[in-house]
Amino acid sequence: MTKKITVTDTILRDAHQSIIATRMRTEDMLPICDKLDQVGYWSLEVWGGATFDACVRFLKEDPWERLRKLKAALPNTRLQMLLRGQNLLGYRHYSDDVVRAFVAKAAVNGIDVFRIFDAMNDVRNLRVAIEAVKAAGKHAQGTLSYTTSPVHTVAAFVEQAKAMQAMGIDSIAIKDMAGLLTPYAAADLVKALKAEIDLPVFVHSHDTAGMGAMCQLKAIEAGADHIDTAISSFAWGTSHPGTESMVAALKGSEYDTGLDLELLQEIGLYFYAVRKKYHQFESEFTAVDTRVQVNQVPGGMMSNLANQLKEQGALHRINEVFAEIPKVREDLGFPPLVTPTSQIVGTQAVFNVLAGERYKTITNEVKLYLQGRYGRAPGKINEHLRFQAIGSEDVIDVRPADLIKPELAKLREEIGALAKSEEDVLTYAMFPDIGRKFLEERAAGTLTPEVLLPIPEAGGVAAAGGEGVPTEFVIDVHGESYRVDITGVGVKGDGKRHFYLSIDGMPEEVVFEPLNQFVGGGGSKRKSASAPGDVSTTMPGNIVEVLVKEGDQVKAGQAVLITEAMKMETEVQAPIAGTVKAIHVAKGDRVTPGEVLVEIEG
Repeated sequence: MTKKITVTDTILRDAHQSIIATRMRTEDMLPICDKLDQVGYWSLEVWGGATFDACVRFLKEDPWERLRKLKAALPNTRLQMLLRGQNLLGYRHYSDDVVRAFVAKAAVNGIDVFRIFDAMNDVRNLRVAIEAVKAAGKHAQGTLSYTTSPVHTVAAFVEQAKAMQAMGIDSIAIKDMAGLLTPYAAADLVKALKAEIDLPVFVHSHDTAGMGAMCQLKAIEAGADHIDTAISSFAWGTSHPGTESMVAALKGSEYDTGLDLELLQEIGLYFYAVRKKYHQFESEFTAVDTRVQVNQVPGGMMSNLANQLKEQGALHRINEVFAEIPKVREDLGFPPLVTPTSQIVGTQAVFNVLAGERYKTITNEVKLYLQGRYGRAPGKINEHLRFQAIGSEDVIDVRPADLIKPELAKLREEIGALAKSEEDVLTYAMFPDIGRKFLEERAAGTLTPEVLLPIPEAGGVAAAGGEGVPTEFVIDVHGESYRVDITGVGVKGDGKRHFYLSIDGMPEEVVFEPLNQFVGGGGSKRKSASAPGDVSTTMPGNIVEVLVKEGDQVKAGQAVLITEAMKMETEVQAPIAGTVKAIHVAKGDRVTPGEVLVEIEG
C-alpha cells in the first residue's frame, strides 16, 4: 500500500526567519512564485508573527499587501500562516473580538491554512481562534508545541490532541520549534497519535541538533502524513530539513512525494542568489548545535540572545545564559520555549546573569506569567519565586482572555484616520508603537526600509543581524546610504566610553575618548548615578512609562519607571524612601546603565 507524503515548504516564512532574521523582502519572493506554484506543494507557509513584525518594523512593507500579492502570484497553492492562538501575532492575549476579526481578515486576504498554537499548550487559548477559522471556511490545524520535561509525556500530548479534536480541528501538527525531537521519540509520538485520533499528522522539526531529516523519516514510517521542509539554500541548521533532500530520499518508495526534483533545484538556485543579498543578517548561531538538547533554546531565540548580549557588551557571557535558561524554565513550570514564552524565559535568564543575582529584577511579563495571565503552566511553579514576584496577589485560574473586555472599537478610535482599512487597525492592534509609526510614515510618504549592504567580496566577513531602538541617522558614504541607530551608551570608565550602535540592523560596539563627561543615550546629557537616591537601570532600554512626578513621596522599592529591553518590560524601583527631586527622562527616551534617570532625596 502506497502513501503519498505531502509537503509544506517554509521558504517564504520560517526558513528565512531562522536564517536571516525574517528580512526577505516581497520583491525577492514574487519572481519565483510561478515556479513555486508549479511544484505541487500541499501548502506554502508565508505568514507569522515575526514576518508581520519585520515587515512593519524594518522592511517598511504592508504585511497585508504582501499577503495579497503572494495570493495572486500563487493561485494553485494553499497559503499557510502560524497563529499564536489568543496572542495572534503579538506578545499578549487579545480580546475575543480582535481574534475573530484578525482571523476573518487573514482569510479574506489569502490565508487558507491556520496552524494555531499556544506557548503553554493550554488548549483554552486555542478555542476562539479555531472557531474563527472554521467560521471562515478555512483549515484549522491544532498544534502540539513539542518540548521535553518531566511533565511532557506522550500521553499528555495525546490528551491535548484529543482536546483539540473536540474543538473541531482538521489536522494536527507536531511543532518541534527547537529541534528537540529525536528519531525514535518522533516515531513513538506519531504512533500514539495515529492510534487514538483519526486526523492527518504534520511534522514540523527544526534541524538545530542535526536530526530533523531522521525524525521526519521515522515519523513517516510511524504513520505521519505530512512534513515541513525548506528549500535547500535556506535549509538545515536552525531551519528545516532540505526539501530536495527529503523528496530525493522518499523518491521511489511507498512514501514518494511526487514532487519534481529538477524544478525544486531551479528554485533552490534562485534562493541561493537571494540569500547573498541578506548576508548582513546571517547569524553565527544558525548551524547545527546539539547543545539545544540541553538548553532547549530555539534557533531564532539563540541568534536573538546573541545580538541582545552583544548590545549589552556581554556576548562573552552567552554560555552562562544558556546554562541559566533551563533553571528559569523549571522555576516557571517547564513551559515550551516558543514565542512568547521563549522571550519571557530568555530575557529573565539574561537579567539573572547580568545582575549577578537570580531574580534581582523580575520582568513584568514573568510577573504576569506567574499570575496565570498567559495560561496554565504545564508543571509546578516555584512558589517562592511566585511570592517574590507578585506577593499575595490572586492567581487566576480562568482562560486569561475571559478577563479581557472587547477592545476592537477602542483600537479603531485610538488609531483614527491613520487607518485606511480594517487591516490597518489590526496592524496597530498587533504592534501599537511600531504599527502607529508605520502608518504615520506611510501617510507622510517617508517609509524608508533598511539599507542592504553590498555583498562582500571573497574573503569578506558578514556580521550578525540584530535590532536597535533608535536615535536614527542616515549616513551617506561614497554613494551608499547607511542607517545608524544609537542604541546605548555605557558609563565612562578608564577615560573611555562604550557606545552601542546598530548599523543597518547589525549591533556594533565602539569605544570613544569622550569630549564631554556627561554623555547619555539618545542625545541626552545625563550624569552618572552616585548618590543613594539616584535611580538608574541595569540594562539599555527605552522608557515605557514614568510613574512619578517631581515632589511625589515614594517608598523604597516602589516602582518609579517602566523600561523595555529585549521586548520585555521591567519596573525600575526607588532605591530609598524620600521625595522625587528631579526626573531626567520621558516616555520614549533611550536609557543606558549607570545614568541618573530620577533623583530621590531621602
